[in-house]
Amino acid sequence: MKNTDFDYKRIAEGYRNRPFLHKQVIAKFQEDIGERHFALGLDIGCGAGLSTKALKDICAKVMGSDISPEMIRVAREVCGSDEQITFIVSSAEEIVNPDEKADIVTAAGAIQWIDRARFLPRIRQAMKDGGYLLIYDFAISDKMLGNQTYTDWWHNQYLKEFPRPFRDESIWKSEDIAPYGFRILKQIPLEMAYSFDLVSFIEFMMIQSNVNARVDTDERNEEMVYEWFRKTLSPIFHGANQSLLFKGYSWYLQKETG
Repeated sequence: MKNTDFDYKRIAEGYRNRPFLHKQVIAKFQEDIGERHFALGLDIGCGAGLSTKALKDICAKVMGSDISPEMIRVAREVCGSDEQITFIVSSAEEIVNPDEKADIVTAAGAIQWIDRARFLPRIRQAMKDGGYLLIYDFAISDKMLGNQTYTDWWHNQYLKEFPRPFRDESIWKSEDIAPYGFRILKQIPLEMAYSFDLVSFIEFMMIQSNVNARVDTDERNEEMVYEWFRKTLSPIFHGANQSLLFKGYSWYLQKETG
């Protein structure tokens, strides 16, 4: 997927309404490393700013960065008037060093699009010795609590209609990052439930990368795709809210001293 694939007003506006599960991930991280707050946090690939807003819970100041100007525009709106949150337009691999070194860096749902060999040396320069690098992601799964029909729809209709594009989903290992001056503290799976009604779920699905790939190449327009979701999902929701299971991961890395 190209870096410009997320630089669209429609997608950026949709990202602001994604489930705010980032807050749970940050809270779990803080619990695991011990209750503490940080002076400066840096949020890489911040998208519409939800991950930046969550990081601010444990930092005095936060800077969010994203390659998409549209995402940064929306992120500024999402984070509102908080003067301790700033944003810049930048790729992860070319991020500039902040005026002070970061205590913690987060990358939520971004690392699969980033060149690790270019990113890790660059971000190391922007971090304090002993600083944390928190890499996490979560995505909707093929599980809806108590609804097998949804699982059947996911595999037999959705993924056939909208195949997933390639992304690097390899799990980092200690030997992969040690040459860059990082060590892995912990890698944990994530599993979180979130309730949707039919309309909010369709809106969420409309900004999935595999769906965007079809819309953005003009194979289908937005109205056609929305109607396909409405028609195929209505029998699954039955006019009621449904709880969807999100699955993902959270990796705690630390910059080695020296």
